[in-house]
Amino acid sequence: MINYLIFGLTYAFACVVQPGPFQAFLFSQSIKNGWRKTIPLVFVPLMSDMPVIVLVLLVLTNVPHEALQVLQIAGGLFLLYLAYNAYQAWRTFTPNVEEKSEPQFTVFKAVLVNLLNPNPYLAWSLILGPLLIKSWNEAPVNGIVLLTGFYGSMIIYSIGLTGLFAAARNFGPRISRIAIGISVIAFAAFGVYQLWSGIADFV
Repeated sequence: MINYLIFGLTYAFACVVQPGPFQAFLFSQSIKNGWRKTIPLVFVPLMSDMPVIVLVLLVLTNVPHEALQVLQIAGGLFLLYLAYNAYQAWRTFTPNVEEKSEPQFTVFKAVLVNLLNPNPYLAWSLILGPLLIKSWNEAPVNGIVLLTGFYGSMIIYSIGLTGLFAAARNFGPRISRIAIGISVIAFAAFGVYQLWSGIADFV
């Protein structure tokens, strides 16, 4: 159980600090409207991920076990790819904290931004989906711990990130760069672990 909790906590952190459409959205709203008005939007992934989770699980629960093993190996490779992208983002980090004039986003638009983001589909197809099925088959409480750890910590991390964005002008971008550097290590470690687990199942 503790392994699934640790995975949920650390994988959520690595996902939250990665540059992407939703992170850019939180950044612009934090700079423009302040952290207090932006905080409610950190719950958007809970709404937008639901149809993705249902769709992916409906497919994955109807495929052979060997297919899930292949997906686990593919997920490990994908995590290593994310680690490489995170390293590139860390190495060439060029913060932009200029306030831009843009229309006010609604929660609906924020959900749409996340629904059109390919990352949740890839994450659930290659990483979280197979892992959730595996953990649930071992014991339902393991699957619950994985989901709770991932989404609970994602909300907490996003709240912290929102505050960091809002304070960017005062504290500078160094903390953001450090967070991206930590995500490189997290993605790489879990990529190696998932590759090893997937290959070990075939042996």
